[in-house]
Amino acid sequence: MIPEMPVDMDLIKGFLAPDEAAALYEQALQACAHGPVLEIGSYCGKSTICLGLACQRAGSTLFALDHHRGSEEHQKGEMFHDADLYDPREAVMDSFGEFRRNIRAAGLEDVVVPIVAGSAVAARHWNTPLGMVFIDGGHSLEAALTDYRCWAVHVVRGGVLAIHDLFADAHLGGQAPYAVYRMALASGLFESLGQVNSLGLLRRL
Repeated sequence: MIPEMPVDMDLIKGFLAPDEAAALYEQALQACAHGPVLEIGSYCGKSTICLGLACQRAGSTLFALDHHRGSEEHQKGEMFHDADLYDPREAVMDSFGEFRRNIRAAGLEDVVVPIVAGSAVAARHWNTPLGMVFIDGGHSLEAALTDYRCWAVHVVRGGVLAIHDLFADAHLGGQAPYAVYRMALASGLFESLGQVNSLGLLRRL
């Protein structure tokens, strides 16, 4: 469990079950011994807070990567569109303001480093080894593959690769994250640490 949660997680927009949140915290806490943590897909900061609290406790850093324009399903007219996060002046989704407010409320501004960019752009000159990478960005096959190919290579031996929204049954959810999870296992670079709800956990060999 996550000790002394500084904010009410039920009030933060996002899609993360309590058991998944606890698993992210515990994995990040251990992974910080190997290096900083990076998450892909921060949205409004729900998972960021869980990971950030672990990094804070371990004296480490969390890089929170998101372009904050929303994934495919968040766009206007789509199933998970949130009108509160839509900027009518620019005609775009913009979750960055909400994200910053939540990180500040959680007391994590000295731990979380926001990276407001696309995954491929941010990875272009990345050289920092990572103790943990959490993939929870766009769920199209192209987006999920980009996230995996750009960032899995930076997980150090003994580090953790976590992938959210794994559903073997296509009727329960999109298949792109599950395909990437299977690809990671088939690569021989990772071993399974099991699955918590829809959160897949792997260790770098």
